[in-house]
Amino acid sequence: MTDTNHVLAVSDSPSTPTTAPTTAPTTTPTTAPDTVPDETPATDGRDPAQVLTAMAGHVLALAETWTDWDGRPVPAGDRLYTPHKAIRRVADHMVDHLAEMEARLAGEETQPDRWHASATTTAADLAPFTGADLDEARSRLTRLARIWANRLDALTPDELDRSPGAGWTFRQLAFHVAESVYYADSVGDQRVRSGAPGVRPVGQ
Repeated sequence: MTDTNHVLAVSDSPSTPTTAPTTAPTTTPTTAPDTVPDETPATDGRDPAQVLTAMAGHVLALAETWTDWDGRPVPAGDRLYTPHKAIRRVADHMVDHLAEMEARLAGEETQPDRWHASATTTAADLAPFTGADLDEARSRLTRLARIWANRLDALTPDELDRSPGAGWTFRQLAFHVAESVYYADSVGDQRVRSGAPGVRPVGQ
């Protein structure tokens, strides 16, 4: 890969205003990514590193509205979502497949899946989402997106599409991880949900 300058549309600096990203995944899955493990992800001509950073930027742009969350879990499909649960699932999904990619590149066995994923809503998921939580989410997702982008940029096109080990190609993995936007979109723009005047959904 040649383009290594993938910058999130948001900052992990609490004092820096943030805006909605200009590039986001063009499609959003209709079910949680952790419910369809055998469905091969669709890819396109976009740089997979940019797809990942755009996803993280979109999630964090929505998360800026979650300090207005009223504490009621949001139903999506047969599951419930909250701000903390959305951040947990996005981060865990990024960690899970990053570990898979690194293991396969090293010729190691991947770790067995022990995630409770979005099927479980924990007590921590139900906690209020504060400004401090937003700052933590910025730091966490920004860094994870940079690790992903740096790793993907270090791979050749052949390594992206003829990846070692069993499983999806690394290009497909990247596009699958970008589907984590589903968790944030399920929570949505909480300013809109709360009926705050003069606001529009993020990205519109």
